Amino acid sequence: MLEVSGIRGGYGAVEVLRGVDLGIAQGELVALLGSNGVGKTTFAAALSGLVRCRSGSIRFQNREIGHLAPSEIVAAGLIQVPEGRHIFPNLTVRENLELGAYRRAAKSLGKNLGEVLDTFPRLKERLAQKAGTLSGGEQQMLAIGRAMMAEPVLLVLDEPSIGLSPLLVEEMFALIGRLRERGLTILLVEQNVLQSLEIADRAFVMENGEIRLSGKASEMMDDPELQRSYLGLA
Repeated sequence: MLEVSGIRGGYGAVEVLRGVDLGIAQGELVALLGSNGVGKTTFAAALSGLVRCRSGSIRFQNREIGHLAPSEIVAAGLIQVPEGRHIFPNLTVRENLELGAYRRAAKSLGKNLGEVLDTFPRLKERLAQKAGTLSGGEQQMLAIGRAMMAEPVLLVLDEPSIGLSPLLVEEMFALIGRLRERGLTILLVEQNVLQSLEIADRAFVMENGEIRLSGKASEMMDDPELQRSYLGLA
């Protein structure tokens, strides 16, 4: 579904991505792991057209998308939930969700809204509430729900557990696992290594803008050298 080959890019004269290769098959949950500042969010932004690649290729469903505008990439079905949620705090929960369907799935707004509220019962209780008054966990649910309103073909989740309490982190990873079980293709960009590996099919470890390791998540979790060298585990 997604084939990324040798992409390089960054900000101004600073090169952040240094020849990244990554692939995702339909129905997979793939984790992109690494510590803060290694280029994970820049990679996610490059997929969505928010950072332009200087070289390399991004193919989504056999179509080159590296040159497309972000709105065109959304229309193609690659939907990102950005780090920090970026909800609209002065709009209601309902209004935030409805905006998710604007570019891609306006005709299915009612059906999709019902499905999202079934997935996130807490949002159903807060439809008329201003989004900025929600808790951090509820705002993350709203951000994911807004993305689901667009009927994603590939859902990119950038650091969905950041800023959440340990209990909410458990809940968030359980939710992501359920979305994957429904057949949704997901790229999970995370620092939370162990819980990501528990729900992922495959994983890539990024360091200094390059992919250093990749493989089946179950095998990577059991690799003592990887744990010591890349995941910070004794």
